[in-house]
Amino acid sequence: MNQTSHDDNHVHTTEPSVIYLAGGRFWAMQKLLDCLRGVVETTCGYANGHVEHPSREQVESDTTGARETVRVTYDPAVVSLDTILYAFFSVIDPTVSDAQGKDKGKRFQTGIYFTDDASGRTAKRIAATEEFRYHDIATEVKPLESFYEADEDQQHYLDKNPDAPCRISDVAFDRIANLIVDAGPYRAPADDDEAWASLTPTAYDVTRIQGTEPYGSSDFYQSFEPGLYVDVVTGEPLFSSADKFPSTCGWPSFCKPIDPNVLRPRVDKSFGMTRIELSSRVGSSHLGHLYLDDEESPNGMRYCINGAAMRFIPRGAMKDRGYGDLLEYVPMPSFEEAQENEVPKKRRGFFSRRAK
Repeated sequence: MNQTSHDDNHVHTTEPSVIYLAGGRFWAMQKLLDCLRGVVETTCGYANGHVEHPSREQVESDTTGARETVRVTYDPAVVSLDTILYAFFSVIDPTVSDAQGKDKGKRFQTGIYFTDDASGRTAKRIAATEEFRYHDIATEVKPLESFYEADEDQQHYLDKNPDAPCRISDVAFDRIANLIVDAGPYRAPADDDEAWASLTPTAYDVTRIQGTEPYGSSDFYQSFEPGLYVDVVTGEPLFSSADKFPSTCGWPSFCKPIDPNVLRPRVDKSFGMTRIELSSRVGSSHLGHLYLDDEESPNGMRYCINGAAMRFIPRGAMKDRGYGDLLEYVPMPSFEEAQENEVPKKRRGFFSRRAK
């Protein structure tokens, strides 16, 4: 695609290192993206409207068709576009049109606007993953037509006005700032990909149809060998053996993920219960559920995960299989820790049948 979009203040190169993201009020989205290592510069502005050089007042009148948008310039050697887009989707509601949170109006429509073919393909691929997750999304994925920078007083507004309301939480800002696993190396297979045939029937049922493996059936349930647990569909890292704990619930249990960015929590009201469903970031694979008040967990949190949704990489094989950069998160357990992970025989025969 030839560059035909209008953005007077940005010099485009052949390197796909710029993307334009509309995620509701641009103050919050700019602050979030500024947290992400590898993002070089962010600029608030107005994209894809039909009025040239619109003023703030014109945009707020909701008559220009412009979206509040952040131009994101990034270093692809440090952070992938995949990671940026998954970070974006993790803090928006992509299922609504012309709104985010309490903000209503066309200028708050969510969108991804690209200026080159490679970025467009990436944006469409990731939007398809999110569509599988939500079943239907309203987020626009289009070429950039125009972008006009907002006034200086709108740039980095939340840094200048820290008490201003912000719909994105401090927890999300911290999560993005401390990202460990880049999404770039991992891909969800296409619907017709032969990779799906390699999954066991249980793995397919769990990851694609939100099934649940039989109680106590996973080989990973009471295994504490040092290593890494990855998404069975994409290979994306999910959990470290260092964060796995002995549990009587019937499914592999962890007190935290290797990086909270690799999980996508959602409220699940199926079967007459209210739970937190967990899916993987890149594969949108159903994994299990999160419980927040677990007596057996060292921190009260139990990530209760179907073993069939994961593949195990022994610590000794991590480097050869491309996970060597995560070895520091999978330490060898001490003798005392190994002893603590032994489930007492008495408890092994008396499982609490809590809902997974």
